[in-house]
Amino acid sequence: MRGKKRVLFVCIGNSCRSQMAEGFARAYGSDVMEVRSAGLAPATIVAPLTKQMLYERNLPADDLFPKGIEMLQGEAFDVVVNLSGTSLPQFPQTPAPRILVWPVTDPIGQKDSVYRDVADRIESLVMGLILELRAA
Repeated sequence: MRGKKRVLFVCIGNSCRSQMAEGFARAYGSDVMEVRSAGLAPATIVAPLTKQMLYERNLPADDLFPKGIEMLQGEAFDVVVNLSGTSLPQFPQTPAPRILVWPVTDPIGQKDSVYRDVADRIESLVMGLILELRAA
């Protein structure tokens, strides 16, 4: 593999799912990927339970903040991962040769247990992507 792959995780608010994915990818896959996350309609804060899920895994979360997809205009990505549960618009501002769709429940407004299930699912999916990139 030539260099690190640039990976963008996208969900609706960039408050839960894509933030978790970014956190896991940075912690476990920094040897094979450079990671960003963004939302289609960014929230005003990262959900406290999102941060709690990362803290429970001893991962940093203090510097997380919601970002809109427009903030990434002009950046190219090798992989865009759609966690939004909706069809993504075309991203001329963030072109990517590969788009993955990971159907993951949006935990916003749910109990801790739902966040934990979502975090477990995302962590597993991110690890799968990391292992795939390492094997390439």
